[in-house]
Amino acid sequence: MGFREEQLFDFLYGASDAESKYEHWCETVAGLLRKQARVLTHPIVTVFGFIAQPEMHIYLKTNVTRAAAREYGYNFQYNSRPSWDTYASFLEFADIVHRDTRDMRSRDMIDIQSFIWMQGSDEYDE
Repeated sequence: MGFREEQLFDFLYGASDAESKYEHWCETVAGLLRKQARVLTHPIVTVFGFIAQPEMHIYLKTNVTRAAAREYGYNFQYNSRPSWDTYASFLEFADIVHRDTRDMRSRDMIDIQSFIWMQGSDEYDE
C-alpha cells in the first residue's frame, strides 16, 4: 500500500478516536517500507502531526525523550516499534511537563518538545 493524502487527512482530521487514527497511521507508514530503509520509526510517524497540529501532536525523538523522562522521573512506556501505547505515554509525559512549566507560558507542543529536548539532550549538559 502506498501513501495517499487521504490517509494523512484521516490521521489529522478523521472522526475516529485518537488511538484508532494513530494505529491506522502507523500501518500506513509501515506500508511505505523499502529494502534497507527504516521508515517505520517514531520520528517519521510523529513528525507529520507535529507539523500540522502542534497544539495536539508532539514529535518523538526516542533517545532524547527516554533520557528526559528518566531525568524527570517519568516512567515512559517505550517500545521501539511505533504504537499507540508508546505515543500515549509520551503525550502523558508532555502533559505533565506542560502543567509543571505553566509559568513559562508554552503555547503548543513545539514548546513542550523543546523543553524535553533540552532536558534529555547531551548538547545541554550542565
